[in-house]
Amino acid sequence: MASLFVQSDTSTKNRSVRTSLADAANLLKPRPDLAAEKARQFLAENPDHLGARLLLGTALRLKGNLAEAHTVLEPLSAVQPDNPQVLCELGLVQSALSDFQNAALSLSNAVALDPKNALAWRALGSARTEIGDTVGANEASIRHIELSLPHPQLVQAGIAMQLDDMDSAEKILREYIKKTPQAPIALRMLAKVASKQRLYDNAEGVLARCLGIAPDFDAARRDYAEVLYHLGRSAECVAQLDGLLRRDPFNVGYRLLRASALSQAGEHSQAVKIYDEVLLGQPGLPMFWVIYGDTTRAVGRTADSIAAYRKAISLRPSFGAAYWSLASLKTYSFSPEDIETMRTQSARTDISEEDRIHFAFALGKALEDIGKFEEAFVHYEKGNALSRNLTIRFEEDSTEFLNRAKAVFTPGFFASHSGSGSTAPDPIFIVGLPRSGSTLVEQILSSHSQVEGTAELPALFEMAVRLGGALDPNDPRAYPQVLTTLDRSRFRALGEEYLSRTRIQRKTDRPFFIDKLPVNFRQIGLIQLILPNAKIIDARRHPLATTLSCYTHYFVRAHRYATKQEDLGRYYSDYVALMTHYDAVLPGRVHRVIYENVVQDIESEVRKLLEYCGLPFEEGCLRYYENDRTVRTVSSEQVRLPIFKDGVDHWRNFEPWLGPLKEALGPVLDAYPDVPG
Repeated sequence: MASLFVQSDTSTKNRSVRTSLADAANLLKPRPDLAAEKARQFLAENPDHLGARLLLGTALRLKGNLAEAHTVLEPLSAVQPDNPQVLCELGLVQSALSDFQNAALSLSNAVALDPKNALAWRALGSARTEIGDTVGANEASIRHIELSLPHPQLVQAGIAMQLDDMDSAEKILREYIKKTPQAPIALRMLAKVASKQRLYDNAEGVLARCLGIAPDFDAARRDYAEVLYHLGRSAECVAQLDGLLRRDPFNVGYRLLRASALSQAGEHSQAVKIYDEVLLGQPGLPMFWVIYGDTTRAVGRTADSIAAYRKAISLRPSFGAAYWSLASLKTYSFSPEDIETMRTQSARTDISEEDRIHFAFALGKALEDIGKFEEAFVHYEKGNALSRNLTIRFEEDSTEFLNRAKAVFTPGFFASHSGSGSTAPDPIFIVGLPRSGSTLVEQILSSHSQVEGTAELPALFEMAVRLGGALDPNDPRAYPQVLTTLDRSRFRALGEEYLSRTRIQRKTDRPFFIDKLPVNFRQIGLIQLILPNAKIIDARRHPLATTLSCYTHYFVRAHRYATKQEDLGRYYSDYVALMTHYDAVLPGRVHRVIYENVVQDIESEVRKLLEYCGLPFEEGCLRYYENDRTVRTVSSEQVRLPIFKDGVDHWRNFEPWLGPLKEALGPVLDAYPDVPG
């Protein structure tokens, strides 16, 4: 690294000068602030030294002073238009400032001059993605893979990953690791394959092995921290990042992931502080403003979140995610000027597919709010059609899972395992489908003096995924059959593991806590086996209200079933069938809350809910909207307001276009709130 800045010194042979620049260059990663200071000192005496100017620009970029870095590097590129390192640094700064068109130009020139610059190729791939050049982005990313991986087999696996062929990539990597078991790069790649399929437990094991071989492999440790974050193990994630930050204290990626982990752990004030610091140094990055908006939104600072999203839009008018963040506030309304701007931006040919999806859903919400329901639905359909190709690669068929669960979870099976698991009564699980009123139930319960609200905790879901892959890592569909192979001691250990993994989320001494991950309706049999004294609440809402709300919401690469009316209707029907099965084999085990009943008579429903939980009635549960707790779902604004009855039949605005959905729901629709016989 040091030679890049020293070699350009042709004006003097002074050894001390070269040594001074080399010392400054060696400080770039650990202390870019000191590197910048030394470069400035050198330039004070040698103002025309090109190597020192490049060093200063690089140090400022690493420090996060992007605007200042740009003022150094742009004129330097005019003086040295054939210097690939200068062009690469300028391109990196332009990308960080969201000037992707110019970044792509600078980086293209850099790789033309130095075709072996792997960093420039990687950055060029990202810049081209942002401007909608998917073919060029793919070519650049593959070139980066070819330059950065040390073995042809790994290059082959990397290209397969780039092309989203995870099966081929995994096969190649496992063959390579079998021959070369001490291969940290291959192990890191294998972990990435698992992470892309949301098999985070598998990824965690592979990365632990990788770091055992190469403890100073910072890129793998960063991946390990991210996997721990996805597993909900936020304290361990923060510990890993703290170690990385000691070596690279200005690394924005480390700092932002640390803030996300702190937020996950409920330490929102610390998270906001980090975001404030990052934005102070890099106020020109629109994505950071969206993240900041999401965090302030969770703690109820809606005005601050709106201002943050607006700031992101001002920096990048084509940033669809910022518009969608505003739309998903639910209580926010777009102006006519906003709608025209979104139409103009979404019609551009140079925006990314992700931006196009965000604009489709945001326009749908904007038009819905002004009563243009048919046009709004056209945009929702467009958004779902586009997002279907970007959702997770593997999503298990809901009917197949239903049949497997019914075969395993029989009265005899539960009777034979009576008394297993941890006896702790602490958890209260709220399950169902997204957009079913579960956040409202959570807010009501967490307003009780003995109940702590947490979040949508991934621990139980990840446990089920891990168990599903225990017999065959490539086929997680071994769940729930795998439960028939476990003994009582294992069920108790799993219950204690769940309590241990969720303990970090508990910030008070209240005896009960809520885990509100809707998809845990699939894990009720597991809950009964490992936590038989936990409470389970099924939040249910009118089938068309729930499914339409899912259809008009962008879940960002998740819930593939929600992108097609037929799949969505079948998923809801299978959910009802599974819950009906549990009602039959575990009578009274699950308490059902019908959203429309809560709207009609909240006190009666709250009393039933508290009685099921074994809790005395408290008036505060009726004034749930006065609870200032953090809410991290898209309903965060709605549950801070009293219930309004006029939203119950909102789905009727779109009924003319819901034919496929109604047909897929079948008898479940006609029977609601009862279930088909």
